[in-house]
Amino acid sequence: MPAPPSGPVLEADDLFRVKSRLAPDALRALAAQAVMPAFAPAPRAADLVDVTQVDPAIALDIRYACSRNFLGFPVYPAARAFLQRPAALALSHARSLAARHGYGLLVYDAYRPWHVTVLFRAAVPEALHEFVGDPATGSRHNRGCAVDLTLWDLATRCVVPMPSGFDEMTPRAHVGYAGGDALARQRRDLLARIMQESGFVPLAEEWWHFDFADWADYPVLDLSFDAVAQAEKK
Repeated sequence: MPAPPSGPVLEADDLFRVKSRLAPDALRALAAQAVMPAFAPAPRAADLVDVTQVDPAIALDIRYACSRNFLGFPVYPAARAFLQRPAALALSHARSLAARHGYGLLVYDAYRPWHVTVLFRAAVPEALHEFVGDPATGSRHNRGCAVDLTLWDLATRCVVPMPSGFDEMTPRAHVGYAGGDALARQRRDLLARIMQESGFVPLAEEWWHFDFADWADYPVLDLSFDAVAQAEKK
């Protein structure tokens, strides 16, 4: 994925991979056939927006639109990042806070259709279920209220090292992990403070994952990216 002129240089990194329990085509077929359960009505209607339209300074590296992810194959048709409008505005606020420290925000994932959560759950062994959402309850990503992201240095345009890679399903990904490089932990903790000051809540198992505080007010969704983009134009 080429970097935007003012964005980070996306260098090759060490990728965590899971040996999937099923082949890619079998996973896609299973997800396509899955029927989303009827969840309780949500207090707020969905209002998904493209985060780069809200704030063009937010950079993207949508891992599930390419093979640079824990499965090794794409599950999204396009590199897009959508969030509920209040969450997108909160993310823009976080981006402005990060800039005061000399950093930009690089988004790995945001809204995730429900059927992709089915695919992830079917792919990973039960021992790794803490790292993927449960389709029976719907995830924060399915509601358009979760964002996966990291920091990049505005001066060097380099993505900064963190205690683990994105989607690394090991204890190094936990926000309380005390090992590894001290500077990497400091950056992890700075990212957490920036996001918390902007209305997000960190996920204990994943330093990169943050939930918008009002996530429970929004419905679980299984809209395609095309459907979201069309609705946004209306």
